[in-house]
Amino acid sequence: MPRVIRCGLIQAANPKHEGAIQDIKEAMIQKHLPLIEEAGKKGAQILCLQEIFHGPYFCAEQDIKWYRTAEPVPGPITERLAPLARKHRMVLILPIYEMEQEGVYYNAAAVLDADGKYLGKMRKVHIPHTYPAFWEKFYFKPGTLGFPIFQTAYAKIGIFICYDRHFPECARILALKGAEILFNPSATTEGKSRYLWELEQPAQAVANGVFIGANNRVGLEKPWEFGKFYGSSYFVDPRGKILVKGSEDKDEVVTADLDLDQIREVRDGWQFFRDRRPELYTEICQQLP
Repeated sequence: MPRVIRCGLIQAANPKHEGAIQDIKEAMIQKHLPLIEEAGKKGAQILCLQEIFHGPYFCAEQDIKWYRTAEPVPGPITERLAPLARKHRMVLILPIYEMEQEGVYYNAAAVLDADGKYLGKMRKVHIPHTYPAFWEKFYFKPGTLGFPIFQTAYAKIGIFICYDRHFPECARILALKGAEILFNPSATTEGKSRYLWELEQPAQAVANGVFIGANNRVGLEKPWEFGKFYGSSYFVDPRGKILVKGSEDKDEVVTADLDLDQIREVRDGWQFFRDRRPELYTEICQQLP
């Protein structure tokens, strides 16, 4: 019997820019609730929200006030959204600003299974600090959990967050560990990454014989306005074909039906995993210039 899984991605603009920090956070959570409901009504079995979904992309400035939006994982958000996962029998991937303890913060993604059970989390591995306004080292400690795989009710999934997608080792490790669908929740702007958005991940899907879902927020966030988030969330299959793509400027739930039997078909044809030579790749682990 074919294994066809309906998956979804949410892309959304930040609705509130002024006022108390916790009010800004709550406004974004409230905005996502009907979008999650919409995904459930569309039959999404696995749904991924965008990077740090519960607020603006505050890394455009360096201000300790945003530390107050971090919370434990599991914690308030996972507990709050678990009933929605159970209601729709839907796996939820929830990118959250995580506080491990006071003063130690991670860019993380929690996974709730279709029964609402917390399965675990992934922490962003590579932390950028680049022009013009991606000052993430001020906010996030590099991830400490490696590349976990989550056996959900529907499929084995892996996660790599935003900047991680520029490092092909992430997708390769997740695929070798058995992930069938990879998710890349992101927050990225036109001037910095637009030319790479539909180049890197289709190539990684082909190289590893997996499906990839990549989502990005939309809009121009005040007060920074350092660049437009261009949405264009999409799913790509193991042949590198983009199956569906969201708009560049609208809140949207993007869904696609993924036929997981295609993974074996593609891998049997190309045999990239059979023909790997990891014993000759040791140089990549050395501290080269």
